[in-house]
Amino acid sequence: MTLSPGRSATIEDVAAAAGVSRAAVSKVLRNAYGVSDAMRERVTAAMTELQYRPRVAARAMRGRTYTIGIEIPDFGNQFFTRMLAGAMKALAGTPYQVVIAPAEAGSREGLRAIEALVDRQVDGVIAVSPRVDQKALERIAAFTPVVMFGRYDTSDDYDTVAGDDVHGTAAAMEHLFGLGHTRIAHLTLRESDDTDTSPHGARLREYRRIMAAAGLDEVVLRTDEGQDAAYHAVATALSDGVDVTAVFAAHDELAIGALRAVAETDGALSIVGYDDVPIAAHPALGLTTVHQPGGEMGVRAIELLLERVAGRTDPVREVFTPELRVRTSTRPPR
Repeated sequence: MTLSPGRSATIEDVAAAAGVSRAAVSKVLRNAYGVSDAMRERVTAAMTELQYRPRVAARAMRGRTYTIGIEIPDFGNQFFTRMLAGAMKALAGTPYQVVIAPAEAGSREGLRAIEALVDRQVDGVIAVSPRVDQKALERIAAFTPVVMFGRYDTSDDYDTVAGDDVHGTAAAMEHLFGLGHTRIAHLTLRESDDTDTSPHGARLREYRRIMAAAGLDEVVLRTDEGQDAAYHAVATALSDGVDVTAVFAAHDELAIGALRAVAETDGALSIVGYDDVPIAAHPALGLTTVHQPGGEMGVRAIELLLERVAGRTDPVREVFTPELRVRTSTRPPR
């Protein structure tokens, strides 16, 4: 079925495309009892084809479940624990409960977890999936309010909450330059791409820009997620003779792994992390890192989501400014 240019699809258009009655479409929208799987599939396919966005009033007909879904890609990253704590604080005193869904294989696989939350009729979703396809997210946001955490794309269909990774990376690099470092490596994930809209992509892109502007050679070290993987990546680089005096890590879990590798060598390498997870300030680590207000970001994500649930449709893009926390893991090079 083809719509006239500039005209949005109506519930009648969906009914005609699916070959069902308007009442049947309404039943699917409000998840009414007695809707067969076959009818739901036909109606859903027609909505997708026509890019139909149901009115808030129609969505509200099903009634609220008072559950908020939160998708998390990595429970080993303590920054997400801080974000969750902020989200729970924002929901204190409300009738809402949180349902948490882990992405089974990292941020690229987060779509499946998001869809699982939507299938359970949550009232809204907060997702930490910086690499999930934008079109897929927009299809979900057409029916369920969505706030994306740590994305820089722009969409009329969902809100975003992120840190200013350009500012944070610049602060980390300026600190290392100020100490006298010029041979600086960037430790990031294997899938990080400086053309994508993820936080790691932004940090990699800014690192490369700063090194090029200073006329210095970049050194990008790749690792899988987790402290152990980061440890092996840095230990291997050092044993292979990679000539650097400092490492700027894409997040603190990677930085902590790098610190372990440094501790087993001569201990002269300076390490900077990102996020400022709680353990970073422990005197045994003293990790210099870029602090992101994870708790405040979690609170804001919930506020935006509840506004969406209440009917707001205008998109909001919230950006938080990080700040560098200098500790003992950085020092002038020998």
